[in-house]
Amino acid sequence: MFEYDESIVQALITDSKDFKELYKRHNELKRRVDKVGIGRLALDDATVNAMKREKLLTKDRMSAMVDDYRREHTI
Repeated sequence: MFEYDESIVQALITDSKDFKELYKRHNELKRRVDKVGIGRLALDDATVNAMKREKLLTKDRMSAMVDDYRREHTI
C-alpha cells in the first residue's frame, strides 16, 4: 500500500495520530480478511464484506491524507 509514497506514509505515521490509527486499523483488517481467504478464520459473508468495505474506506481516508500532505509540502 502506498509504495510510491513511503516517505510520506512514514512522516504521517510519525506526525499524525489519526493517520497512525487508520494505518493500524487497515493492517488489522487486511490480516483478518487474508486469514478468511486462506481458511484460517471462519466468518460469515456479511461480516467479511463489512470488513472489506471498512478496509477500503480506511485506505481511501489514508489516501486523501497522503494527497493533502503532498499538496502542503510541495515546493
